[in-house]
Amino acid sequence: MGSFKFEQHPAMYFADFVLYPLAIAGGSAVLVWHSHGSAGALLAAAVLGFLAWSLVEYALHRFILHGLRPFKNWHETHHERPFALIGSSTPVSMAAFAVLVFWPLSAAAGLWIALAATLGMTAGYLLYVVVHHATHHWKARPGSWMLARKRDHARHHRPGAEGWYGVTTPFWDHVFGTDESAGKS
Repeated sequence: MGSFKFEQHPAMYFADFVLYPLAIAGGSAVLVWHSHGSAGALLAAAVLGFLAWSLVEYALHRFILHGLRPFKNWHETHHERPFALIGSSTPVSMAAFAVLVFWPLSAAAGLWIALAATLGMTAGYLLYVVVHHATHHWKARPGSWMLARKRDHARHHRPGAEGWYGVTTPFWDHVFGTDESAGKS
């Protein structure tokens, strides 16, 4: 049950900040030293994985964390206590990447493309973890990209708001029209 505890010990909460960079660096080293694929194809797979993360982030936040029980109930705890150290545990998120991204891509596109795409996606996830933490805990300079992310995420956290699901980018909120629904309440 410890993996699903809402508020985490700081060491568990910040594990993503240490373990994901190590995993990305290690996976990148494996790609460089052992793959015999085209560097261009591997780079393209990594970039596509990174970009795909933003859509996954949006969809998970909108349809799972705000729509599907028990995840919705768990996520409501974060909305009630936005400064608490609440997040999914590193073992759970890493297992999800292995089972839901790497394994199917490996079967469909081969080991090295799957590894490159998974590394890109995990880099996107790491960006999400850092930005989400920053929106709640860090100050941002006036006019900065981070201030815009903090502003949009604060809109998302307003009581009754339904929108602003993107944490790292407002792109998908613009595409799906959920950037305005939160602003109309």
